[in-house]
Amino acid sequence: MKKAKICYVIADGGRARFVERDEKGAFRTVSSFVSAELQAKSSDLGRDRPARVMESATPQRSAIEPRRDLKEAAKEDFVKLVADEIDAEHGRRRFDRLVLVAPPGVLTRLKQKLSKAMAERVVYNLQKDLTKVPDHDLTQHLAPPR
Repeated sequence: MKKAKICYVIADGGRARFVERDEKGAFRTVSSFVSAELQAKSSDLGRDRPARVMESATPQRSAIEPRRDLKEAAKEDFVKLVADEIDAEHGRRRFDRLVLVAPPGVLTRLKQKLSKAMAERVVYNLQKDLTKVPDHDLTQHLAPPR
């Protein structure tokens, strides 16, 4: 019987990497990517001042609040990108099962963005930010899934 290949997806709101274990049990990063907006301020992502609207009854102008925070929108878009990349990696037959590692808010959003087929392949979730932990230190944080 062939041993199931497990892919560990370690992500936060702006960084993601796909990690697998080699035959000796050591972790190795297969691919990683970083959001272009990770270091950007909200003002850099869009207008620095909110749009203005004129009231019809008076000559005053009032600011319009943005519908969503641009920094949060960038994180949301990045999480969707990670979910799409998980689908692409599975299409290349890189894994059979999936382990998701992310901070609590990102993990929830990532699970919501996964396709149904990928959600069924998730065998373990871990609510931690391990994006900056080097490969050789991952062993102490990631217990092998059951």
